[in-house]
Amino acid sequence: MMIMIRAIVRPEKSDDVLAALMDAGFPAVTKYSVAGRGKQRGIKIGEVTYDEIPKTMLMSVVNAVDKDFVIETIMTAARSGKKGNFGDGKIFVTDVEDVYTISSGVQDTAAASEGVPA
Repeated sequence: MMIMIRAIVRPEKSDDVLAALMDAGFPAVTKYSVAGRGKQRGIKIGEVTYDEIPKTMLMSVVNAVDKDFVIETIMTAARSGKKGNFGDGKIFVTDVEDVYTISSGVQDTAAASEGVPA
């Protein structure tokens, strides 16, 4: 089975996460800028409240057997300080049923990608 890992991280940590994933053997990542807020409901600086904070979302599809390793790699690289801080981000994991390669038109089922008969 394949899974999709979406990590929302601080923009200043995205290069660290990308480098850590590359070093760990997981170079395939999609990166894009997002904005949002977590439980802290944004941030207030003086009289101004910023409802949406800039973040970076990194998305990768990996084999399920690699899930824990990839998540730990992301958390270690994305965490600010030794214990982390509010706003360091979130990781979301979902199952992937099928994968299609646009250039070849080939459909790759999650089971077939691991050598399991589909």
